[in-house]
Amino acid sequence: MAFSVHVNMSRCTGCGNCVTACPVDALELWTLDPVTNEKIYQVQDGVSVHLDVKKELCAGCGVCVEACPYDVIQLCGTELRTPAPVKS
Repeated sequence: MAFSVHVNMSRCTGCGNCVTACPVDALELWTLDPVTNEKIYQVQDGVSVHLDVKKELCAGCGVCVEACPYDVIQLCGTELRTPAPVKS
C-alpha cells in the first residue's frame, strides 16, 4: 500500500456512510458489547468506538473520504504520479 489511512475517531459520529460507500468492504465500524466484550456492529449512543481499515483490501480510491460528512477519514500519499516521458 503506497498510502496510509488516517481516521479521527474523536470526530466520528458512527453514521456508517464510509462503510456503505466502500466498494471493496475495507471498512468495519464496531464497538464492544459491555457484557460479552465481543465486537458488535452497532454504535453506542450514536458514537462508534472503532473504525477499522482492512489495509489488505483498501484500494486507496477515496470513496470513503468523499462519503464522510465530518471529514474524519484522510488518505495520505495517494497522489497520482505522471510517468516520465520516454526519450526516443
